[in-house]
Amino acid sequence: MTSLPLPPHQGASIEETSPSSMPRRRFLALGAAAALAACTPPEPPEGQVGIAPAPRFGGLDFDPDRIYASIPDERFPLEGADLREVDEQFLRTMATAPAGYAPGTIVIDTSDRFLYLVQSGGRAIRYGVGVGRQGATWRGRARVARKADWPGWTPTPTMIRVDPAKNGPWARGMPGGPDNPLGARALYLYDGNRDTMYRIHGTNEPWSIGQNVSSGCIRLINHDIIDLHARVPIGTPVVVRD
Repeated sequence: MTSLPLPPHQGASIEETSPSSMPRRRFLALGAAAALAACTPPEPPEGQVGIAPAPRFGGLDFDPDRIYASIPDERFPLEGADLREVDEQFLRTMATAPAGYAPGTIVIDTSDRFLYLVQSGGRAIRYGVGVGRQGATWRGRARVARKADWPGWTPTPTMIRVDPAKNGPWARGMPGGPDNPLGARALYLYDGNRDTMYRIHGTNEPWSIGQNVSSGCIRLINHDIIDLHARVPIGTPVVVRD
């Protein structure tokens, strides 16, 4: 399996929380607890479990000129995604679903840099993703326990110590916005009630999709994470595999 370093991102601005406990699934993880702590977020406030609204793009439109166009009615209006440095295979499309997964499951193939949202009839909506550099390896099963709209981010003490000029000003947290490394949306992955420290989130760097450049979390073009965020409810099962 392609190695995934544990991510340093912390999330805030949580819009949904799941208070229910689901059966714990066993995770396969390599890495010390100290590494896991690099992504520890603040404790989220209690909230209501909700079903995601219908995607703003509607239906299953895969025309890049439309689905990656500007989104002026976002809280932070988005310009059209610059796709000049994105390999066409990593644009959102319909594809054959990975075998053996129920409709509604998110399957992340870290080797091929694809995220699949399994549909009925053996099909899936496929999104290109960026993954972490070589480092601690993680794979296994989780669920989407929290969802955030334009989430905040706080660097860890280690990140501040390593790069105080860049990360020090955000020691108390960076609010959500176009410059935030978590992008327009974030999905938080839990094993039962335990935060795995992994996130599926947006990025304002489309060129990084299909690459090993992030700090460990799974990143999508902002337009794609907005679409995925709208399609999946709290409790959605997630499988990360090589």
